[in-house]
Amino acid sequence: MNTAIYKTDLVYPELSYKIIGCAYDLFNEAGGGHKESVYQKGLGFSFNKQKLNFKEQVYFPVTFNDVVIGRNYFDFLLDDKIVVELKSLNKFTKAHYDQVLNYLNVSGLKLALLITFASDEVRYKRVINFKSV
Repeated sequence: MNTAIYKTDLVYPELSYKIIGCAYDLFNEAGGGHKESVYQKGLGFSFNKQKLNFKEQVYFPVTFNDVVIGRNYFDFLLDDKIVVELKSLNKFTKAHYDQVLNYLNVSGLKLALLITFASDEVRYKRVINFKSV
């Protein structure tokens, strides 16, 4: 497969690369083994440093018959386009994927980045909402 063609098919590639770069910068300096809240604070600082447009702990309600029956809080929302969900674990689980897919469904957004700061490295997955692509 031609790499150049593949990259143009990505949803929000430039912003995604900047976000992931911020995560790697944070991990390279802070290392592994910290609580998720440490990485959240550090990533917010890194986004500011890179002059990225973001919001933290973004509220999205879950409704039924026009009544709010639940709440979702995204760790980050960048450029009102990309949900970023952080974890501080060594691997992703199905529940993590389900969580970000739910976020994409309730928000109508196209892309989420699931990022975990493992003990030895940063891992990430791009999760696409095919209903809105």
